[in-house]
Amino acid sequence: MPDDELMLAYANGQGAAFEALYRRHEGSLFRFVRRILGHAFAAQADEAAQDTWMKIIAAHASFVPGSARWKTWAFAIAHNTCLDRLRKSGREVVLGDHADGEDAQTPLDWLQAELGQSSPSSEDTAHWRAAGQQLMHCLDALPPAQRVVFLMHHEDDCSLQEMAAALQIALEAAKSRLRYAMTKLRGCMGTYLDGMPLAGGRT
Repeated sequence: MPDDELMLAYANGQGAAFEALYRRHEGSLFRFVRRILGHAFAAQADEAAQDTWMKIIAAHASFVPGSARWKTWAFAIAHNTCLDRLRKSGREVVLGDHADGEDAQTPLDWLQAELGQSSPSSEDTAHWRAAGQQLMHCLDALPPAQRVVFLMHHEDDCSLQEMAAALQIALEAAKSRLRYAMTKLRGCMGTYLDGMPLAGGRT
Protein backbone atom coordinates (compact mmCIF):
# COMPACT_ATOMS: atom_id res chain seq x y z
CA MET A 1 0.00 0.00 0.00
CA PRO A 2 1.20 3.58 -0.64
CA ASP A 3 2.32 5.53 2.42
CA ASP A 4 -0.72 7.80 2.37
CA GLU A 5 -3.11 4.85 2.42
CA LEU A 6 -1.18 3.20 5.23
CA MET A 7 -1.46 6.36 7.32
CA LEU A 8 -5.20 6.55 6.72
CA ALA A 9 -5.54 2.90 7.65
CA TYR A 10 -3.64 3.54 10.87
CA ALA A 11 -5.89 6.54 11.64
CA ASN A 12 -8.81 4.14 11.28
CA GLY A 13 -7.41 1.82 13.91
CA GLN A 14 -5.26 -0.61 11.91
CA GLY A 15 -2.08 -0.88 13.96
CA ALA A 16 -0.39 -3.11 11.40
CA ALA A 17 -0.48 -0.21 8.91
CA PHE A 18 1.73 1.89 11.18
CA GLU A 19 4.11 -1.03 11.66
CA ALA A 20 4.46 -1.21 7.88
CA LEU A 21 5.22 2.51 7.68
CA TYR A 22 7.79 2.20 10.43
CA ARG A 23 9.58 -0.71 8.76
CA ARG A 24 9.55 1.09 5.41
CA HIS A 25 10.94 4.42 6.60
CA GLU A 26 12.81 3.77 9.85
CA GLY A 27 16.23 3.85 8.17
CA SER A 28 15.70 6.87 5.93
CA LEU A 29 14.10 8.93 8.69
CA PHE A 30 16.95 8.13 11.09
CA ARG A 31 19.54 9.18 8.49
CA PHE A 32 17.61 12.39 7.89
CA VAL A 33 17.53 13.15 11.63
CA ARG A 34 21.22 12.28 11.96
CA ARG A 35 22.18 14.72 9.23
CA ILE A 36 19.96 17.55 10.45
CA LEU A 37 21.49 17.28 13.93
CA GLY A 38 24.99 17.13 12.49
CA HIS A 39 27.99 15.31 13.89
CA ALA A 40 28.17 17.47 17.01
CA PHE A 41 24.78 16.14 18.17
CA ALA A 42 24.97 12.66 16.67
CA ALA A 43 24.57 11.08 20.11
CA GLN A 44 21.03 12.46 20.23
CA ALA A 45 19.98 10.97 16.87
CA ASP A 46 18.38 7.82 18.30
CA GLU A 47 16.32 9.74 20.84
CA ALA A 48 15.34 12.41 18.30
CA ALA A 49 14.23 9.77 15.81
CA GLN A 50 12.06 8.08 18.43
CA ASP A 51 10.63 11.47 19.43
CA THR A 52 9.75 12.02 15.78
CA TRP A 53 7.89 8.71 15.55
CA MET A 54 6.00 9.51 18.74
CA LYS A 55 4.97 12.88 17.28
CA ILE A 56 3.89 11.15 14.06
CA ILE A 57 1.69 8.86 16.13
CA ALA A 58 0.27 11.80 18.11
CA ALA A 59 -0.43 13.79 14.92
CA HIS A 60 -1.81 10.93 12.83
CA ALA A 61 -5.28 12.50 12.67
CA SER A 62 -3.87 15.73 11.21
CA PHE A 63 -2.41 14.10 8.10
CA VAL A 64 -4.37 15.13 5.00
CA PRO A 65 -3.64 13.14 1.81
CA GLY A 66 -2.98 15.39 -1.14
CA SER A 67 -1.58 18.29 0.85
CA ALA A 68 1.83 16.59 0.97
CA ARG A 69 3.25 13.13 0.55
CA TRP A 70 3.39 11.21 3.81
CA LYS A 71 7.20 11.12 3.76
CA THR A 72 7.42 14.87 3.22
CA TRP A 73 4.98 15.40 6.10
CA ALA A 74 6.99 13.06 8.34
CA PHE A 75 10.32 14.69 7.40
CA ALA A 76 8.85 18.08 8.32
CA ILE A 77 7.99 16.71 11.78
CA ALA A 78 11.54 15.33 12.06
CA HIS A 79 12.95 18.70 11.04
CA ASN A 80 10.98 20.53 13.74
CA THR A 81 11.98 17.94 16.34
CA CYS A 82 15.66 18.40 15.51
CA LEU A 83 15.45 22.20 15.51
CA ASP A 84 13.87 22.10 18.98
CA ARG A 85 16.85 20.11 20.22
CA LEU A 86 19.36 22.44 18.58
CA ARG A 87 17.65 25.50 20.07
CA LYS A 88 17.56 23.97 23.55
CA SER A 89 21.27 23.17 23.33
CA GLY A 90 22.09 26.84 22.92
CA ARG A 91 25.07 25.84 20.83
CA GLU A 92 25.95 26.07 17.17
CA VAL A 93 26.53 22.91 15.19
CA VAL A 94 30.26 22.63 14.55
CA LEU A 95 32.37 20.47 12.32
CA GLY A 96 33.42 17.24 13.96
CA ASP A 97 35.36 14.15 13.04
CA HIS A 98 34.47 12.01 10.05
CA ALA A 99 31.22 10.10 10.40
CA ASP A 100 31.45 6.35 10.63
CA GLY A 101 29.24 3.33 10.12
CA GLU A 102 26.27 3.37 7.75
CA ASP A 103 26.13 7.16 7.50
CA ALA A 104 29.66 7.27 6.14
CA GLN A 105 28.67 5.13 3.18
CA THR A 106 25.46 6.88 2.22
CA PRO A 107 27.04 10.11 0.87
CA LEU A 108 29.30 8.01 -1.35
CA ASP A 109 26.29 6.28 -2.88
CA TRP A 110 24.46 9.57 -3.26
CA LEU A 111 27.37 11.34 -4.98
CA GLN A 112 27.95 8.47 -7.37
CA ALA A 113 24.29 8.37 -8.34
CA GLU A 114 24.10 12.16 -8.76
CA LEU A 115 27.12 12.27 -11.03
CA GLY A 116 26.30 9.16 -13.05
CA GLN A 117 29.07 7.09 -11.49
CA SER A 118 27.06 4.33 -9.84
CA SER A 119 29.70 1.71 -10.68
CA PRO A 120 33.12 3.34 -10.30
CA SER A 121 36.21 1.39 -11.21
CA SER A 122 38.31 0.01 -8.40
CA GLU A 123 40.97 2.72 -8.84
CA ASP A 124 38.29 5.40 -8.32
CA THR A 125 36.95 3.92 -5.09
CA ALA A 126 39.32 5.85 -2.80
CA HIS A 127 38.41 9.12 -4.54
CA TRP A 128 34.68 8.54 -4.15
CA ARG A 129 35.02 7.45 -0.55
CA ALA A 130 36.96 10.60 0.27
CA ALA A 131 34.32 12.63 -1.58
CA GLY A 132 31.60 11.02 0.52
CA GLN A 133 33.41 11.87 3.73
CA GLN A 134 33.93 15.44 2.54
CA LEU A 135 30.22 15.75 1.77
CA MET A 136 29.39 14.78 5.36
CA HIS A 137 31.66 17.57 6.59
CA CYS A 138 30.08 20.02 4.15
CA LEU A 139 26.55 19.10 5.27
CA ASP A 140 27.56 19.56 8.90
CA ALA A 141 28.80 23.06 8.06
CA LEU A 142 25.47 24.18 6.59
CA PRO A 143 23.01 26.08 8.82
CA PRO A 144 20.15 23.71 9.79
CA ALA A 145 17.60 25.67 7.71
CA GLN A 146 19.68 25.17 4.56
CA ARG A 147 20.63 21.59 5.41
CA VAL A 148 17.01 20.49 5.71
CA VAL A 149 15.94 21.88 2.32
CA PHE A 150 18.91 20.21 0.64
CA LEU A 151 18.14 16.84 2.24
CA MET A 152 14.41 17.03 1.54
CA HIS A 153 15.03 18.05 -2.07
CA HIS A 154 17.64 15.41 -2.84
CA GLU A 155 16.95 12.49 -0.52
CA ASP A 156 13.16 12.72 -0.45
CA ASP A 157 12.92 14.04 -4.05
CA CYS A 158 10.67 16.71 -2.57
CA SER A 159 9.59 19.53 -4.88
CA LEU A 160 10.10 23.12 -3.80
CA GLN A 161 6.35 23.57 -3.52
CA GLU A 162 5.98 20.49 -1.29
CA MET A 163 8.95 21.55 0.79
CA ALA A 164 7.64 25.08 1.33
CA ALA A 165 4.23 23.74 2.37
CA ALA A 166 5.67 21.11 4.73
CA LEU A 167 8.08 23.55 6.41
CA GLN A 168 5.49 26.36 6.39
CA ILE A 169 7.76 28.83 4.62
CA ALA A 170 7.29 30.89 1.47
CA LEU A 171 8.20 29.31 -1.87
CA GLU A 172 10.81 32.02 -2.47
CA ALA A 173 12.35 31.26 0.94
CA ALA A 174 12.62 27.58 0.01
CA LYS A 175 14.26 28.49 -3.30
CA SER A 176 16.66 30.87 -1.60
CA ARG A 177 17.69 28.38 1.09
CA LEU A 178 18.28 25.65 -1.47
CA ARG A 179 20.29 28.01 -3.68
CA TYR A 180 22.51 29.08 -0.77
CA ALA A 181 22.96 25.45 0.30
CA MET A 182 23.99 24.38 -3.19
CA THR A 183 26.43 27.28 -3.52
CA LYS A 184 28.06 26.47 -0.19
CA LEU A 185 28.24 22.75 -0.94
CA ARG A 186 29.83 23.35 -4.34
CA GLY A 187 32.46 25.55 -2.74
CA CYS A 188 33.05 23.13 0.14
CA MET A 189 33.37 20.10 -2.14
CA GLY A 190 36.07 21.86 -4.15
CA THR A 191 37.97 19.70 -6.62
CA TYR A 192 35.70 16.69 -6.01
CA LEU A 193 33.06 18.35 -8.18
CA ASP A 194 35.23 20.12 -10.75
CA GLY A 195 33.27 20.10 -14.00
CA MET A 196 30.47 18.09 -12.47
CA PRO A 197 27.11 19.77 -11.69
CA LEU A 198 25.73 19.07 -8.21
CA ALA A 199 22.07 18.91 -9.24
CA GLY A 200 19.01 16.74 -8.93
CA GLY A 201 15.59 16.51 -7.37
CA ARG A 202 12.38 18.16 -8.58
CA THR A 203 11.55 21.83 -8.97
